[in-house]
Amino acid sequence: MALNPLARIDPVSDPEIRYRVPIRDWAEAERPSERVLSGCADALSDAELIGVLFRSGTHTRSGSVSAIQLGRTLLHTFGALRDLSRRDVRETMRVAGIGPAKAAQLAAAFEIGRRVEAQQTDRKEIQVCSPDDVAAVYIPRLRDMRTEVFDLVLLNTANVIIGDVRVSEGGLAASIVEPRAVFQQAVLENAASVICVHNHPSGNPEPSQEDIRVTRQLVAAGEMMGIPIHDHLIVAGNGYTSMAERQLL
Repeated sequence: MALNPLARIDPVSDPEIRYRVPIRDWAEAERPSERVLSGCADALSDAELIGVLFRSGTHTRSGSVSAIQLGRTLLHTFGALRDLSRRDVRETMRVAGIGPAKAAQLAAAFEIGRRVEAQQTDRKEIQVCSPDDVAAVYIPRLRDMRTEVFDLVLLNTANVIIGDVRVSEGGLAASIVEPRAVFQQAVLENAASVICVHNHPSGNPEPSQEDIRVTRQLVAAGEMMGIPIHDHLIVAGNGYTSMAERQLL
């Protein structure tokens, strides 16, 4: 009986061969899922972690592809995990072997990661004493979004966050914010005051003239409604600009 030529290859020292061999044929201790269960998830490569998430490979016109190979293809196509996390499911589905189920798994995993980072402290227990307190919650949520969105952070009389509302979501360049929509939500939620937060997908944290104009319009409306706007944060990547600190309100 002919010997399997792969049996003579050490899969640990030759990962290129290992990734082409079906995971079920690996030594049990070397299987990514087993390594995760044994507490070694931090030792896995990005492609192996994606492989664990997908659980199984697929068949393409070129033949069978393992779950880890799919992970490597995604990373090769889109870049690092951070770059991949910003891709829409429709983009990931353009990669051979990535169907709706795998695209949804990937998107859900990245969203879980964003929520975990944003919820390091329960937002309903956060008392806002500085812009950093708001940024810690909303930067993880907004930094990877590819369209501009406008969120309203609702505060009680002790400046504790009691919730938030997405007021608008715009195109690539701008979101449309109407004072009526902003303060309608604040009144319904019985907020004592609010903070505005929106993102710049361009990565530039500088407020535009339109940002300043809209903010001042909202501040004036808030004064009439008796619901002051304490700040307006512009999120860009991992940074932000506080318009209150810049004295632009």
